[in-house]
Formats: sequence, C-alpha cells, structure tokens
Amino acid sequence: MSLAPRAVLVHRTTEYEELVARYGTHGQAAFVLASRGRDIEEIAARHQGTRRALAEVAAAVPLTWRQARVERADLERFLFAPEDVVLVVGQDGLVANVAKYLTGQPVIGIDTDPGRNPGVLVRHRPRDAAKLLAAPGGGCEELTMVEAVADDTQRLVALNEIYLGAAGHQTARYRLGLDGDRGAVETQASSGVLVGTGTGATGWLRSLWQERGGRLPLPSPTEPRLLWYVREAWPSPATGTTLVSGRLDASATLTLTVESDHLIAFGDGIETDALRLTWGQRVRVGVWGERLRLVG
Repeated sequence: MSLAPRAVLVHRTTEYEELVARYGTHGQAAFVLASRGRDIEEIAARHQGTRRALAEVAAAVPLTWRQARVERADLERFLFAPEDVVLVVGQDGLVANVAKYLTGQPVIGIDTDPGRNPGVLVRHRPRDAAKLLAAPGGGCEELTMVEAVADDTQRLVALNEIYLGAAGHQTARYRLGLDGDRGAVETQASSGVLVGTGTGATGWLRSLWQERGGRLPLPSPTEPRLLWYVREAWPSPATGTTLVSGRLDASATLTLTVESDHLIAFGDGIETDALRLTWGQRVRVGVWGERLRLVG
C-alpha cells in the first residue's frame, strides 16, 4: 500500500523572531531599534504576514495528505522522502537552501512578501497553494545545479553557485585545470573561483559576468551549462592570469588542486556548510546529475 503524499512546509525564522530572541521581549527589541532610528512595527508586520502565509498554505494541504514543517536551520537533519511535495514559504534564497537536500521532489515556491522578494524562485502566492497541490508534478521546470566533489569523497551541491577559495576571502593558491588536467592548466593566486548556474546568473555570477564585459553568454536556468570565473587573479613569476573564465558543458569539469594550507568550498552563500580542503587535495566541479524540479 503506497503512502499518501506528504506536504513539507519549509520556512525560516523571521527577523522579528530573531530580534525578540536576542533582546528577550518585544518591548526591549523595540527600544533598541528606536535608539537606532528604526521602528519595530514594520518588522513585526512582515512577521505577521509570514505567519499568515504559513497558516494559509498549511490549510490548503489536502486532508488525506500527511504534513510536516521544517525550519531552515534544521534542513540538514531532516529526511525528505520520495513522495514529498515541498512548499518553500519565504524568500528566493530559501529555495536554494533546500535544493541540495532533494532528489527530484517537486518544489512550490510561495512568496510571503511580494514586492520585496525578486520572486525568481518563489513564484506563487499563498492563495495559489490549493490549486498547485491538486497537480504538484505538473508544469515543473528542471533547474540545473552545480556539484563539487573532493578526492576524499567530500561533496557539495548548490543551486546558484559554488565558491572555492580561502576562508575570509584572502589570497588562495591552487592549480586550476580543465577536464582532469587534459586541457589547459595554470598555477594561480587569486581571491577564489566562482562556478555558477543559470539560476545563479541573477546574483553573484551576474556581477562577475558584467565586470568581465559579458563576453560569455549566460546560461538559462534549465540549460545544462555552467560559467566559471577566477576572482582577481594575481600575476607573478610563479602564477598566471590567462585561465580566468570559461564555460562548462554537461560532461566537462573544472579541477582545482590546493596549494595552500587550507581552502574551502561553499555553495549558495552558506559558508557554515563548506568543504574543508588541505594542501594537495583535488576538487572537481561540474554539472550535477540531479535537477531541482520547480513548479512554474
């Protein structure tokens, strides 16, 4: 007997909840913000809007379905099941946070604050939840993701981009190669390497793309192609600056061999969830075999 679908509502702690947790009470938080020329009521109103959105989405889940909630900080400890339908209630970045924990489950992005969020990934309103849950697998876009795998089996997946470099963004020293060093190879000192997807082309990747004059065509979110850029490569007798950007098609990989005491790799801006890399280690970056199924 097959299990009924489970609706998993993913959310994050609001700014208001964080303020009250830090200062103890609403009144104390209001006093601190007022001393800085800010009004807590705006933040409290956004908190109430998020709570209402969560309640409306939860009420739209069919009665025959199971239901669960998970806060962003608990995602790494939550076990998603194949029959889950994931409802991300919040900001675009929350979809990126949950993407790496999924293996084909459909994702419905619900915007809790229209006008403040770009709405690239949270494309729907709470009132749309019932209609979307009636056919959750229909109309999905399959978004390309990026994967980094180290030679000690450490692995990292991201929806927008993966950054490889020094913790704190100091100078990183490494050897960069294409397709397992069968292509071009260069020893570099730089501020790190960024490898991004078409979804990431609306954020950090786009800033580097614009800085370099937009010579490489940006991939679409569903295209199995990545762009990579070296940040601020430094020329010296031992380090070069010729291998600083490129594209990675579905079967291609970018290889970074560590020549520093300690480098890291993190995805989608989450530095606390990083690969720890030491001298001589090798990490390969390319298109991930799985895709994020985002309901359009």
